[in-house]
Amino acid sequence: MVDLNENKQRDQWGSKLGFIMAAAGSAVGLGNLWKFPYMAGSNGGGAFVLIYLALIVIVGFTLMAAEIVIGRHTQLNAIGAYRKIRKGWGWVGGLGVLAGFVILSYYSVVGGWVINYIIKAVTGAFNTSDMEVLGNMFGGMISGTWTPIFYHALFMIITLGIVIGGISGGIEKFSKILMPALFVMIIMIVIRSVTLPGAGEGISFFLKPDFSKIDFSVILAALGQVFFSLSLGMGCMITYGSYLSKDENIPQSATLIPLLDTGVALLAGLAILPAVFALGFDPAGGPGLVFITLPAVFAKMPMGGLFAVIFFVLVLFAAITSSISLLEVVVSFVVDEWKWSRAKATTIVAAAIFALGVPASLSMGIWDTIIFKDLVFFDALGFLSDQILLPLGGLMLCIFIGWVWGVDNAVKEATNGGKVKFTIAPVWGFVVKYVAPIAIAYIFISGLLA
Repeated sequence: MVDLNENKQRDQWGSKLGFIMAAAGSAVGLGNLWKFPYMAGSNGGGAFVLIYLALIVIVGFTLMAAEIVIGRHTQLNAIGAYRKIRKGWGWVGGLGVLAGFVILSYYSVVGGWVINYIIKAVTGAFNTSDMEVLGNMFGGMISGTWTPIFYHALFMIITLGIVIGGISGGIEKFSKILMPALFVMIIMIVIRSVTLPGAGEGISFFLKPDFSKIDFSVILAALGQVFFSLSLGMGCMITYGSYLSKDENIPQSATLIPLLDTGVALLAGLAILPAVFALGFDPAGGPGLVFITLPAVFAKMPMGGLFAVIFFVLVLFAAITSSISLLEVVVSFVVDEWKWSRAKATTIVAAAIFALGVPASLSMGIWDTIIFKDLVFFDALGFLSDQILLPLGGLMLCIFIGWVWGVDNAVKEATNGGKVKFTIAPVWGFVVKYVAPIAIAYIFISGLLA
């Protein structure tokens, strides 16, 4: 009886487009615009892209469909969903809720950096291409005490303000605005980047794979990027799937979302790397590629000031569409399980996540103490989420679908009881049961032992 009441009160997406935009927005984030280009630049360009695309097909679609199926079937949060299907398995959903909490704590810190850089771009602070000057600017900002915490708080307040409005009135409404705007802006940046003199070398680096660059570290980096970029293993798609009506086409949605996400990642690479090559900078700039190298690129680019503003607003929009899904994972759990109102749950959860983000921010400056494997607190949170919680959550998801709940039951839900075509269901079932878990387990364990 409790579950029925919960389902009656549960908000739903107002339209299929709203769900696709919100789910794609969850996937499209800093992982695409900040992380993907520097990961490609640091891992052989086209070689990394090739492995990434292969893993999107093998792991990305498989887990995307699996998470949406579980969420839609149960109409519950990540923990409640697993527990409803099979008692004793709620802890698997707990990995996702914990991952969402941890990721948003440091994700919001980076989101705050982006807001700061929008202000810098508007005020013309990027008027130099001197990498040392720009490096000092970035280092001084992130190592500060109060400035990055203020912007971290501002980013969390924006996220809270959207999530507190609910699914159709908050997340869906804003996703329908932010996602189309994001696509328009990134295409503008791509056109400017690929038409710069000398951009061809960057395009070739990004799209032409050098197979000699492919080693285990590249595969591990690509798998981590797939999880991070598609919001897999963190309960987002289970939670978003729980707000779907029973007549939605899950196989179609599970195809469209990775396609949109991958499209943005590839566009981000084309927006950044050709310009970096054209203007003589290092593509393997690491995390500083966006915050140090790109401002130098914009300084040397015709109309660079305008494109700098457009770019960092683009990055902010992408960050927000992901942060709202991460917050919603935890809020959904609290509302379902603890019976708090959405307003109370969103406010208290957001405050707790902000609090965890404070030491993450300070670890870039006054609290730069190594706490684990040569990692400061900020990087340790990233290791916990990327190397442990996400792949472990993905592995257990495959085991749960393939060996506990059963592929037949999952396919029945995915096809709306046989009403929707899922022509590759046998292949999907085989990948869920055997290919994906073996691949994830091997890479996961090898990564921990490395």
